[in-house]
Amino acid sequence: MTADALAVLRRVRAGTSVPKPRPGEICELCNEPIADTHGHVVDRESRNLMCACRGCYLLFTVEGAGGSRFRAVPETYRALPDPRLAATLWDAMQVPVGVAFFFVNSAIGQVAAFYPSPAGATESLLPLDAWGDLVADHPELADMAPDVEALLVRVDDRAGEAECFVVPIDACYELVGQLRRLWKGFDGGAEARTALDAFFANVRERAK
Repeated sequence: MTADALAVLRRVRAGTSVPKPRPGEICELCNEPIADTHGHVVDRESRNLMCACRGCYLLFTVEGAGGSRFRAVPETYRALPDPRLAATLWDAMQVPVGVAFFFVNSAIGQVAAFYPSPAGATESLLPLDAWGDLVADHPELADMAPDVEALLVRVDDRAGEAECFVVPIDACYELVGQLRRLWKGFDGGAEARTALDAFFANVRERAK
């Protein structure tokens, strides 16, 4: 981290109230203690998601800070209430489960598509023209921040519904981790479905 960046970081910390940390938890950028509830920063070179103190998080909310290597994950949720969007994606991808997320990988300049599985986040092939067609029909997707925001889609055949949200990328990996721990059988099982319902209820609330 450059001297200028450190100077900004010290000023940010001086005016920031930080929750009491739990022993052993530290910021992966500056080694400061952090609380259970904290922000995340994406390392665009290693593709890692890093835990960050409030000071480091705020520093990297500015595009270009740190030479553009690091980018803070936003905290906003937005609903895209159009079931046709979900149906188009499922027809293009043939995803074997009812949930998937999509984000722009700036390192390769393409959209990456993943869905939860017993092995974690499993990548799916997205036809190269599929995302361009979606953005043409849904211009709001063009505002999705590369690397740190994702389009999260759920198709619920039981309820006959489809939902689409633009969410922080760390929320997608949180969901993948939850389902991986609970997954049973081919479709995940009742416990995983209950966790999925609870997760999307929270996403809906945060997107209001």
